[in-house]
Amino acid sequence: MQSFQSDGVAIAYLDAPPQGEDKGEPIVLVHGFASNNAVNWDNTGWVKLLARDGRRVVALDNRGHGKSQRLHDPAAYAAPIMAQDVRRLMDHLGIARADVMGYSMGARITAFLALAEPERVRSALLGGLGIKLVDGVGLPPTIADAMEASSLADLTDPTQRMFRAFAEATGSDLVAMAACIRGSRQTMAEAEVASLAMPVLVSVGTQDGVSGAAAPLVALLRRGEALDLPGRDHNTAVGDRTHKQGVLDFLARRA
Repeated sequence: MQSFQSDGVAIAYLDAPPQGEDKGEPIVLVHGFASNNAVNWDNTGWVKLLARDGRRVVALDNRGHGKSQRLHDPAAYAAPIMAQDVRRLMDHLGIARADVMGYSMGARITAFLALAEPERVRSALLGGLGIKLVDGVGLPPTIADAMEASSLADLTDPTQRMFRAFAEATGSDLVAMAACIRGSRQTMAEAEVASLAMPVLVSVGTQDGVSGAAAPLVALLRRGEALDLPGRDHNTAVGDRTHKQGVLDFLARRA
């Protein structure tokens, strides 16, 4: 892992070279809430898969997560601010343009990056985020309360327990996670979604109760495609084989 300063915030990242012939098409990976680049992308085989496909693979730890600086101010976690961390990482590495793939909160960050810096995003791949990019914000605000509970044993709500247990398993700073949930819940207007001109892949598990459906979001996009992940929920869709093959196929045909 390496690190750089993004407007004064230390951001850790992985930079994996392509294996075999370099296609000259780097891809940047943006993980979800309470995760990190290792849990979301490396441990699930994404980094190896994409590198073997001839791509330079860059994956950051979002601010507050993993080995990046842990901030406790909710205002520091607005999705447009976190999107600029990705842009600054691309600047730092001399990457003028890349495919950008995010999962869940990372997909929201990816969408805001595509909106703010369209010339930098060759294509946007939104995993674990459907129409709730526009209509709702995915994880409920009670997740922040779960992070602040005295212990996991004090929680009875299944969703609260799931995310608190996940945050503990990834070694997350619980105060930072509560701040992140409270600060990163921005939505995008339909007109903003419709303004995105690059190819966009929206991948959602058919049993995902968090993301919102893919089809209504795709209907708003100029060049959107939906990828349904049969039988997968919000947690199990990340490393799904259908997800991986769908992404490779999308990258091979997108202009």
